[in-house]
Amino acid sequence: MKRKTNFDRYLEEQLKDPDFAKRYQKAGEAWDVALQLAALRKKAGLSQKELAQRVGTSQQQISRLESTSYEGHSLSMLRRVAEALGAKVRIDIQLPERPKQATVAEDKTTYGQDV
Repeated sequence: MKRKTNFDRYLEEQLKDPDFAKRYQKAGEAWDVALQLAALRKKAGLSQKELAQRVGTSQQQISRLESTSYEGHSLSMLRRVAEALGAKVRIDIQLPERPKQATVAEDKTTYGQDV
């Protein structure tokens, strides 16, 4: 079993704060998009400038899309970039997971009856 580092323990404690947990998840989503785009571009053997030319945008825009802190991705731009890289965009929108709640059985002998 892997031992927890000080950072692991710190992060675990910080994630108890709902606001921090929400920001942390959002940042993770931006990282995922940025890293996927950069990896696909590199796999295709293209520079940011070459990809920008294929997409019809600027190198700076490609750089922004590949930035882990950028959150302004538009679906149309992601589609254009994906098409230029021979890929496709797939979006997965999910409801948040909720902890299972214990159900309480009703006492049917007195429910709705005068006692």
